[in-house]
Amino acid sequence: MRCKRKDLIAWYVVFLITLRFLFIQNGFAEGPFSSIDSFDIQKVNWYNLDPVKDSVQGASIDRTYREILSELKPAKKVIIAVIDGGIDINHIDLKDKIWVNTDEIPANGIDDDKNGYIDDIYGWNFLGNASGENIRFENYEYVRIVRKYDSIFSHVSSINELPQSEWENYRNYIASRKKYEAELKKHESEKNYIEFFEKAYYKASATLTSYLGTDTLLPSDLARITSTADSITLAKNFMTYVFDNNITLKELNDFKQYNSDYLDKKLNKNINFRAVISDDPADIMDTGYGNNDVKGPSPEHGTFVAGIIAANRNNNEGIDGVAEHVEIMVLRAVPDGDEYDKDIALAIRYAVDNGANIINMSFGKSFSPQKKFVDEAMKHAVNNNVLLIHSAGNDAYNIDKNMQYPTRRYIDGSEASNYITVGATSNLLNEQFVAGFSNFGQKNVDLFAPGVDIVSLYPGNKYNSASGTSFSGPVVSGIAAMIWSYFPQLNASEIKDIILQSVNRPEKLRVFYPAEKGNQTRKIRFTRLSRTGGIVNAYNAMVLAKKIVSQKQLN
Repeated sequence: MRCKRKDLIAWYVVFLITLRFLFIQNGFAEGPFSSIDSFDIQKVNWYNLDPVKDSVQGASIDRTYREILSELKPAKKVIIAVIDGGIDINHIDLKDKIWVNTDEIPANGIDDDKNGYIDDIYGWNFLGNASGENIRFENYEYVRIVRKYDSIFSHVSSINELPQSEWENYRNYIASRKKYEAELKKHESEKNYIEFFEKAYYKASATLTSYLGTDTLLPSDLARITSTADSITLAKNFMTYVFDNNITLKELNDFKQYNSDYLDKKLNKNINFRAVISDDPADIMDTGYGNNDVKGPSPEHGTFVAGIIAANRNNNEGIDGVAEHVEIMVLRAVPDGDEYDKDIALAIRYAVDNGANIINMSFGKSFSPQKKFVDEAMKHAVNNNVLLIHSAGNDAYNIDKNMQYPTRRYIDGSEASNYITVGATSNLLNEQFVAGFSNFGQKNVDLFAPGVDIVSLYPGNKYNSASGTSFSGPVVSGIAAMIWSYFPQLNASEIKDIILQSVNRPEKLRVFYPAEKGNQTRKIRFTRLSRTGGIVNAYNAMVLAKKIVSQKQLN
């Protein structure tokens, strides 16, 4: 161990920030476990609690059922299309809440309902082929752009060398290449950090177990070390830091795999994962692909999202989802990496054409080369009274300045009217109320919802805890479905307006400004981080919905 102690400690800090912020804060943090009893009780179902009655900054779901809906009868089941990475439709806490295409006869190899999809019983998988092969990983969009245009633009020194028809492609290429090179450098550095830490960990462990004459090293063993030899002291300091910060070998290996997936798959421009499908991603009419495997090889994220929306509230199992009278239509279009615009557009169209009322979109990316496909699909949704709900993203960006896709704004400058964008909050009404990773924006984020330390479903009848705006969006989707199931006479625009007009607005609350690197120092009024300046509240929304419906009936 040749590094000086101060150099090691400085590196430990870098490693810890990288490990905790990049991996833990934006992914699954605990588990999975077979029971919710394994979690801190304060985490389980907190998003259902009420700021006033429970002194927890949830979305007031339980209070709404208890004080308002107990006296009302639902009028219809609302269908929510979840466009994601796949869902475990057989999860014990979800299996009775899955949409079924009753016009299709299972497993007969025939498109019975003539909708263009064979045996689409629970939805459709746009990340596979007819032989049952499925895509799990994908490049990021900027990697695909670099791969596509490298041979064309890599030697161009000025945009003026190109015809004007190529200017937009060239600008996208330059921006993509800049991001690609920065991300590649960052993750290669992380790989070096991991390798350094791993070697130091094993050497320190070996040094101390040899000194103590033991096979394993426990935190309590460190107190028995009295040697002042440099090698023993350095090893002891190292392991003290490791134990004090609860860095485990499992966590290290998980982060190692996370880093490897970035370098070998998502950032690897030499792999074309789309070859499995053999379509033309730039041709929206080339639709002869996909299969009915709605679970796919990586249903963790989608299952978690679906659980927040619809986990059974009355089965004495696991967690309580937001909406009772709801069915989940499963649309697999989001790989581990960036989604293709074409797949998202086709998934939106499928949802609309097959009866979905709400579309939950817990995904996003920074480049959208076929945005016109998504725009047209969203217009189709708006024209058919479908509500679109999108998670804001986990980059700590002001998305008024750093565009994230999809977006409510069309290429022509107009906006989708039935569209809500959601940021993430914690259960603490203090300076840490807004998640440090959450995107924000007074123009492009509508409101915030619970999204930190959420416990939800995990494949295989298990449960997990995670943080992300991906899990704030489903809270709002569930509330929208709750309102619509009791008041079906409302339209999508009215549901949106009710949700936005009924937010809680902590007027004086100042919060840490979301920070990409996790270094939160500046503060800002919470009300300045979104259009409404508020957090979703089901109770307020249902009160307002009742009032509006009553006024309609009087008129």
